[in-house]
Amino acid sequence: MLTCKEFLHELSDYLDESLDAEVRAKLERHITECPNCWVIADTTRKTIQIYKGTERYQIPADVESRLMNALEKKMAAKR
Repeated sequence: MLTCKEFLHELSDYLDESLDAEVRAKLERHITECPNCWVIADTTRKTIQIYKGTERYQIPADVESRLMNALEKKMAAKR
């Protein structure tokens, strides 16, 4: 049986429908048996649908700069 960790590892490809039929069937069987993974898959799918239906919003340059600096510091701290 597929583990939740394995399911989450394949979630993106599952939602993109880019998996072969055998792997997709295993994932679908898992989400019918695991309510937690079903919620994650369903919520992620709905979030993607909402996001695709929105227009792009340009964030202000100062916000982008602060965000990028924070991300760079976070990544440097992990090294």
